[in-house]
Amino acid sequence: MSINSSAVLKTDGESHHGVKRKMECLKNPELHIVSSVQENPLQNLHIASQKVLERVQKQGRSKCPKCNSSRMFYCYTCYVPVETVTTNEIPVVKLPLKIDIIKHPNETDGKSTAVHAKLLAPEDVAIYTYPCIPEYEEKRHEIALIFPGPNSLSLKDIPFHLQKNVKKNSGCIKNDDLSAEILKHSEVELEDNSSSSESKLDSRRENIALKKIVFIDSTWNQTNRIITDERLQGLLQIELKSRKTCFWRHQKGKPDTYLSTIEAIYYFLVDYHQEVLKEEYYGQYDNLLFFFSFMYTLIKNAKHSAGRD
Repeated sequence: MSINSSAVLKTDGESHHGVKRKMECLKNPELHIVSSVQENPLQNLHIASQKVLERVQKQGRSKCPKCNSSRMFYCYTCYVPVETVTTNEIPVVKLPLKIDIIKHPNETDGKSTAVHAKLLAPEDVAIYTYPCIPEYEEKRHEIALIFPGPNSLSLKDIPFHLQKNVKKNSGCIKNDDLSAEILKHSEVELEDNSSSSESKLDSRRENIALKKIVFIDSTWNQTNRIITDERLQGLLQIELKSRKTCFWRHQKGKPDTYLSTIEAIYYFLVDYHQEVLKEEYYGQYDNLLFFFSFMYTLIKNAKHSAGRD
């Protein structure tokens, strides 16, 4: 990737503002911490050592062990590290469900972050290039599509929706009594802290959990071709919480809440872990941003050196 080295001079007003900001941070350490996090929102992630990436960055491009193409860090067509990187130097992330990524055929492989997910969670991630889409019809009730829309649900609504499907499929309760029944179960779980209750909760979680999530890897202007495909119709749609992207290839004319594919996968899993599985999050999926965070810092530092902050 090339970085434009042309420097942009700051105005006197901007320079004065920068000095004033530094003085405020010196007087108030907490302000400095907040400022630092804003400058690099990825710095507090629990990421494995990136020394291997630093080494490869200094050595330069290397060959893909499969196709012999010249690549940096990894081969984005074969989904493997380059020859100078051993697999045990790359972290492996175990996900709570399977992920399918449907990639638009016009999406440039070398610019897509979808490959990060496949490299870091190889057992749980599959990538397909449209129009190749797996058959979801028979297990539609276990699959959700991440995409905003008028019928999309937020993650906090997913537990209720999944329990509703379980109740309807089992035929053990009428639809009219569903809400009261789910509320009753919730109250019992809160009151009963015994080991048998926890066992039942684990069993219930297994019964209502989603098994697969589908992501679309495409620019927003190209998504319509995929999202309207009949094979994706009828899937439960989930809309992610609004978050600002850190992606350096920001889509022109789009808001900064349009996430890259790996960011969308990461943030979904963090929210799913907390809001659906109801479990404490302590960085289990942070390594999904292993490559992303390194590249973000690399490019940010390059821009800073070139005076393009």
